[in-house]
Amino acid sequence: MRAVRTITVVGCHAGGEIGNVVVGGVLPPPGATVFDQMRHLQQHGDGLRKLLLREPRGSVACHANLVVPATQPGCDAGFIIMEPTEYPPMSGSNTICTATVLLETGAVPMREPETVLRLEAPGGVIEVRAACRDGRCESVEFSNVPCFADRLDAPLEVDGLGTLAVDVAYGGMWYAIADARALGFAIEPSEARELSLAGERSRAAAREQLPCTHPENPEISGVSIVQIAEPWRGVGAVTRNAVVVSPGRLDRSATGTGLSARMAALHARGQMGVGDTMSHASAIGSTFEGRIVSEASVADRPAIVPAIRGSAWITGITQLMVDPSDPFPEGYLLSDTWGVSGRDRQ
Repeated sequence: MRAVRTITVVGCHAGGEIGNVVVGGVLPPPGATVFDQMRHLQQHGDGLRKLLLREPRGSVACHANLVVPATQPGCDAGFIIMEPTEYPPMSGSNTICTATVLLETGAVPMREPETVLRLEAPGGVIEVRAACRDGRCESVEFSNVPCFADRLDAPLEVDGLGTLAVDVAYGGMWYAIADARALGFAIEPSEARELSLAGERSRAAAREQLPCTHPENPEISGVSIVQIAEPWRGVGAVTRNAVVVSPGRLDRSATGTGLSARMAALHARGQMGVGDTMSHASAIGSTFEGRIVSEASVADRPAIVPAIRGSAWITGITQLMVDPSDPFPEGYLLSDTWGVSGRDRQ
């Protein structure tokens, strides 16, 4: 066995969505903040994402999280999120996976019945409360970065779908939220392919027609993900949704940033307030719980601080290797499996 590189990965999923965690074999990228480190990795070390997520070592259904030392005081660790076509500033399922791995592997000491820790995501510092018992992290609730609606019922022209009314909201990533009923979807597993096609077309259209920029960080811009959601069922109820991850495949989880963006839009409409709760269910039936913790502001925009709760499960520990003669050290893409668009970038 020969290897020019060996990377240790803890396999994990939250609500069915794979969020593997890199715990060894990669040095932290340079940068004054985790956001800066993320940008450096994106611009100068993108081979890591390709190695982890492309075939033959990964797939379009995987995310990967690189654990790094935090740069902000009072934080236990930082993490950089790598998804199939982007480095998002925040991700709910990946946060739940990373916190679970840190606690269950002992990287951060576990305290029962609850462990409180702070993690530095590229998009900001988040507080995590993990319910722990018998050495197991049973659930994770995190307070997200402030989230807000950018526009409501914006018209969006989508090839093959006509004119849609979508909400554009920030939940840690920029979302366009479309009405499943108007598109004829019930959010069932059998609709996964059609949902993915509709979502990827809508994402491409939204990036062109509905520009959006975070008012405090202009580098966070453009709709990168689409949520197709059934009509809201009310406070405390479970609402089904399908989040389409670029390059066009369904998020298996209920999606924490998607639930945050949805609550921000509902708050902007006056339908949810501080203390109200709701749940999102994914196409495979997994759920995340959400509540509005407080109101906030981002620059001059009204915002909310949402809390999201879900659970993750470790699936194994792997050492990925690259043989010096391997013709695919950064993997490869084929459009038969790499989403509906086959793209590697937003």
